[in-house]
Amino acid sequence: MRILVIGGGGREHALVWKIGGSPLLRSRADLMCVPGNAGIEDHASCLPAPARGLTDVAALADLAVKERIDLTVVGPEAPLMSGLVDELTRRGLAVFGASRAAARLEGSKVFAKEFMQRHGIPTAPFEVFSSCRDTLDWLGSTERSFPIVVKADGLAAGKGVVVAPDRASAQEAARAILEEKRFGAAGERIVIEECLTGAEISFFALTDGESATPLASCQDHKRLGDGDTGPNTGGMGALSPSTDLDPDMERRIMERVIQPAIAGMAEEGSPYRGVLYAGLMLTERGPMVLEYNARFGDPEAQVLMPRLESDLVPLLVAASDAGGRMRDIAGRIRWRPEWAACVVLASAGYPGSPETGRMIRGLEMAAKVPQTEVFHAGTRRERDGSLRDRIVTAGGRVLAVTSLGRDLGEALNRAYAGVECLSFEGMQFRRDIGGAALSRLAARPEPLLGHTPREREG
Repeated sequence: MRILVIGGGGREHALVWKIGGSPLLRSRADLMCVPGNAGIEDHASCLPAPARGLTDVAALADLAVKERIDLTVVGPEAPLMSGLVDELTRRGLAVFGASRAAARLEGSKVFAKEFMQRHGIPTAPFEVFSSCRDTLDWLGSTERSFPIVVKADGLAAGKGVVVAPDRASAQEAARAILEEKRFGAAGERIVIEECLTGAEISFFALTDGESATPLASCQDHKRLGDGDTGPNTGGMGALSPSTDLDPDMERRIMERVIQPAIAGMAEEGSPYRGVLYAGLMLTERGPMVLEYNARFGDPEAQVLMPRLESDLVPLLVAASDAGGRMRDIAGRIRWRPEWAACVVLASAGYPGSPETGRMIRGLEMAAKVPQTEVFHAGTRRERDGSLRDRIVTAGGRVLAVTSLGRDLGEALNRAYAGVECLSFEGMQFRRDIGGAALSRLAARPEPLLGHTPREREG
């Protein structure tokens, strides 16, 4: 097979790394990535993005035709929302990812909330606004209680959500989105919803539009600072499996969150194929949806891919086909028994205005830590004065250090040992990834690992 991966972040590095190990690829030349990054170059041929970027779906489809690609794997959300899957499908090419209409589950918070309301999927009560004055009037009512969540409607790179602790901060968030246009067209409308409390987990399922199968569970760490302080980010670390998921909860999530979404999209004429990611809060009322995403999470993909023992490529092919192949392959997915932990290294200024162009040191040393992979998120390769290659920062999130271990503690120790090997000017990272999960595990009489989806099956 010849496979093309679209994207250039940590998620795409993890996908390329896993796909590259498939026996279905005859050689490294059969795996390409647009645009890739300095780490992805070690596993695939990296091709430049079109001049108009990854939303130029015609140019990307032309490339897939020219390179005789058998399967295109779309990583980020922007090309999904721009209709890349639709264009490739129109040309008769196989593609893993959601159509433009199906990707509205991620691309529009308003669509997603109203969709969940129509189909009885549990989520927080909400209101939708397009006028800043109307929003401020509603927030000013004495009936409002806080904290409350303010969300920009469209894609905002994981930064369009504000958990406002009081009325003043909620009004400030509304002004920033609707008046100051901080997120451009993504902020034409906002969703304001009840702030849910409980354990937050990431839940992934592969689907061909009819049947679905869950993947291993994950927990993300969204806040920038230790102790879940500071602004929301795209994700500062992750672990797998979740310490808050058991078989009963997995079943409830599939029945109440995943299957109704797939059935609902089919009913509304937009069959959902690919990977469906539900960000969930496990509340006293049961699992409730915070958001849907139409792609693998980042950094969740960086802990899922190392734990996946099965060949990823047949799973991607099955989820790209409307022929019901997902149902046949689901029971054969195997997961490694180890835990996985990931620590993200970010640039100074992230998530606002990250500094770039800083030289990265220690990559070779970090790669020597046992059962550890350093996935590149925002990097590029350049030459210094002596014409030697060097790797520099090229984004907000720069690297994701992921390790496996017999237990969560060992995985975290290895990941942080890898972090200690690395350095670049202004490097920032959280020092408490997995800390709360370790505390929960210590309070339990038995380990949780056997509760991960499909690990119990032979």
